[in-house]
Amino acid sequence: MTRTPLPPSLPRLLKAARSLANEADAAAILILAETVYDFQEIKDLLKVKKLIIASHLVDVQEAATADGAYVVPLSHEPQTRHMQVSQALLDAIADDLLQTGARVVALYAGFERDAIDTVSVISLTEHLAKLTTRDLQRLETQVPLPILRRVVDLAVEIGRDGREGKSVGALFVVGNHRKVLEHSHESVHDPFRGYNKKERMISNARVRESVKELAQIDGAFVIATDGCVMAAGRILDAPAEELTLSKGLGARHWAAAAISKATKAIAIAVSESTGTVRLFQDGVVVLRIEPMMQAMKWHDVETEPPVDS
Repeated sequence: MTRTPLPPSLPRLLKAARSLANEADAAAILILAETVYDFQEIKDLLKVKKLIIASHLVDVQEAATADGAYVVPLSHEPQTRHMQVSQALLDAIADDLLQTGARVVALYAGFERDAIDTVSVISLTEHLAKLTTRDLQRLETQVPLPILRRVVDLAVEIGRDGREGKSVGALFVVGNHRKVLEHSHESVHDPFRGYNKKERMISNARVRESVKELAQIDGAFVIATDGCVMAAGRILDAPAEELTLSKGLGARHWAAAAISKATKAIAIAVSESTGTVRLFQDGVVVLRIEPMMQAMKWHDVETEPPVDS
């Protein structure tokens, strides 16, 4: 496989990253890569035991694997660089390449599209309980991955932050909305009724804020596979038959299990008491996400210009 020569600035940046890694006692160096470099040469310059290459490009992944680096495959989605780095770190934790509490030095293209020009020291000081792309890809569902991720991230925010200083529970049912509506009834006047579709899309920041506010009312949010909020405040009527749940789970979780079994939709329940988010599919919990009490911390580190050696 043909390798692209390292640009003149990259070896100097790698040596700076090596100094930072030693200073911070980093567990690994992570590179967000979009070019097929000689990763063995990069390893030799970094002199670290664990080099992690994160990329959505198959040829980059294959080259990194062949050169003995650890690889974290990324999905190709429009995201900011910080979001991509965060996702790479979360997937690395899911793959047991990193542990919570560790420090990592990350290199990525922060300003130029293709040129690695930025180095950050990241402290994984909190349990990173955000859902990974790989977790969601394991689910067999007609709900598009970006829509499901959007709803899950919203549920995690509600579980973590609550509303106006108070803990809040919530219930979302995503997909197969017609059947879900047939298995539910209105508990309060639907606050989304009368708005056009554009004003009900979960991708809209104003809609997400409205959902956070309305999470305090009883009932479930019903969301179509395209991300449109079809209804709010719905009482779910699916029978809770032949279900087995852990002790301590209340009516919201039983309703989530029942509706997911009756309609094949994905139900997402947020526990009011703990903030834990559970995903139900076909009547059982398929994923559990503990509340992330604090976001990943990014630390600015002052360094002197690297010196060639």
